Amino acid sequence: MERKEHGAVAVEMALLLPILILLLFGIMEFGRAFNTQVTLTNAARDGVRVMSISKDTTKAKTSTITAAGTLRPALKATDIAISVPGATTATPCPAGSTATVTITYTLSTLTKIAGPFSMTGKGVMLCGG
Repeated sequence: MERKEHGAVAVEMALLLPILILLLFGIMEFGRAFNTQVTLTNAARDGVRVMSISKDTTKAKTSTITAAGTLRPALKATDIAISVPGATTATPCPAGSTATVTITYTLSTLTKIAGPFSMTGKGVMLCGG
């Protein structure tokens, strides 16, 4: 009787192992995507803070890229959009207006089962006086 059960265990394992591996990969991909989203949001928040204080878009983009330093592939300046309603060359961040930093990032997956995923991080802050 025990010999027949040894074969049944092997068959059960062969049926369940692919499902368990797929579940494990899904957990890994979700964790990576969640970490990327948190990083993008924090980087956008850091960039908009620098924009509202220094009123310099170059410094704001540099700060955003630095804050997102753990992303692979790395964030590029072209992935970052800074908008300030009412901004002019003389006053790039007028007092009382809101500065917005939006990051658009494409996350490639490790397993290539799904994706790539388009992700967005956004930060909004009131410009100082």
